[in-house]
Amino acid sequence: MEPRYAIGLDYGTNSVRAVVVDLADGTEVANSVYDYPSGEHGILLDAKDPNLARQNPADYIAGYVESVGAAVRAAKKDRGFKPEHVVGIGVDTTGSTPIPVDAVGKPLALEPKFQQNLAAHAWLWKDHTSASEAAEITAKAARSKDGYLSKCGGVYSSEWYWSKLLHCRRTAPEVFEAAHSWVELADFVPAFLTGRTDPGTLPRGICAAGHKAMYHEAWGGLPRKEFLRRLDPELVRVAEHYADRAVTSDQKAGELTAEMAQKVGLPAGIPVAVGAFDAHMGAVGAGVKPGTLVKIIGTSTCDITVWPADQPLEDIPGLCGIVPGSVLPGMYGLEAGQSAVGDIFNWFVKHLASSGSADGQDPHVRLTREAEQLPPGASGLLALDWNNGNRTILVDPLLTGLVLGQTLHTTAAEIYRALIEATAFGALTIIKRFEEYGVHVKEVVNCGGIAEKNPLVMQIYADVCNRPMKVSRSAQTCALGAAIFGAVAGGAYRNVSAAQRKMTGTKPTVFRPRKASAAVYADLYGLYRQLHDAFGTTGYKGQLHHVMKDLIAIRNRVRQGGQ
Repeated sequence: MEPRYAIGLDYGTNSVRAVVVDLADGTEVANSVYDYPSGEHGILLDAKDPNLARQNPADYIAGYVESVGAAVRAAKKDRGFKPEHVVGIGVDTTGSTPIPVDAVGKPLALEPKFQQNLAAHAWLWKDHTSASEAAEITAKAARSKDGYLSKCGGVYSSEWYWSKLLHCRRTAPEVFEAAHSWVELADFVPAFLTGRTDPGTLPRGICAAGHKAMYHEAWGGLPRKEFLRRLDPELVRVAEHYADRAVTSDQKAGELTAEMAQKVGLPAGIPVAVGAFDAHMGAVGAGVKPGTLVKIIGTSTCDITVWPADQPLEDIPGLCGIVPGSVLPGMYGLEAGQSAVGDIFNWFVKHLASSGSADGQDPHVRLTREAEQLPPGASGLLALDWNNGNRTILVDPLLTGLVLGQTLHTTAAEIYRALIEATAFGALTIIKRFEEYGVHVKEVVNCGGIAEKNPLVMQIYADVCNRPMKVSRSAQTCALGAAIFGAVAGGAYRNVSAAQRKMTGTKPTVFRPRKASAAVYADLYGLYRQLHDAFGTTGYKGQLHHVMKDLIAIRNRVRQGGQ
């Protein structure tokens, strides 16, 4: 039997990666990365507004050509690979990253008239310019009888589809009026690969629609026109140019056109799967199943688990969505996450601890080595992980970071470790919210660059969460998950679960909680939750005068050899 392959395309925040995967066991045969050339590391910024983050759609098209072309050429060095053995292509992207397009699905930013207009480019997931619009949507949806907020955690986010469109309508009306519709990046890529770019008929994935655009079959798809009209009558036009039904990613979006095939050295007609978000496909590539929480840890995190669709499930406040079929067909996909993790570590190194050692060593490496020598609680520090707002469970982009307990003796390594611990406390808060509503987390599988490269982070997470931390076998779980969907859309496997059993797994090393460290972190987490509730909620009634003194007491106890 001839070998069969699938290609996974992973459109990230700064680059696009193409991976050629052997369908027999998930082995990565070849890969190639294309760094977006526009802006700062691929992000278009505005010095006047730190909340703005856009991307050039031209980078997405060039990214496909360059990354897939290079990966196919590299794969040909494997004696078993032939381009005609590729059975399917899958696509994952960031999100919500909507793009204003014209009547034929061409991004407005590709027109000379709009090339210099940031509002005409893709609105990257981390764009937070629409905070006030998100609050308005939340307030009006809360008064609606349709329950639009029930499936997205009770709060609509500035990172999501309708808030970004509404902000564009109010701040860049010339762009909004020129746009025939808006297409999520996860839908745009399969569309241009297959030639199905008409905004009104191109396949819209349930992942993007359900988690970010308030799509749910309980109210007939997108929010009703009456609700959109109350936000702004012009939003109705967007809904009218949107497919009637969103579909799961095991379905075909279409077939690779001759033009797109020729550009990368593949045969035309290869099935292309419906797109989804990177974290959701990363969860599939990490082997997600009921009871397994997958943490995709990078600049931010997404936490993904699933729940059988035939079993009762409560609506869970603070989640980024509960969407049937958004991760695995036949199961609810549950999404949570943190707005910054790796970005916090990078911020600290770039702005506050950039000087390296005499030999020019990476500051991250130096600080990690020094932080490893510090026992939990010994620094007397406690931080909040909100440098980019809070995604879950507070859903508030206007929250900010905090480091408490500093003295004249505080070192850079102590702060670096406290920031890692803060992200772990945020991770535990998400787990606790899942379990409050009956979704028990039996195991945690981590993936992404930080999970791969930083054992200190994984050990702190194990100690704080008091659970073993596994690491996905694949270093490219998002691209692998996309390839799995490509394989299913191409008919190589009967369903996603069957493909997962063959193509996914975890590494032998498991980070297990240490009893003494877990006990200290339990005390620190109690203080973290007090800060979390005091600064993040309106109903907190407690006192904070004891927190600094409690941190000193924990510090002294640990330094003196106690626990």
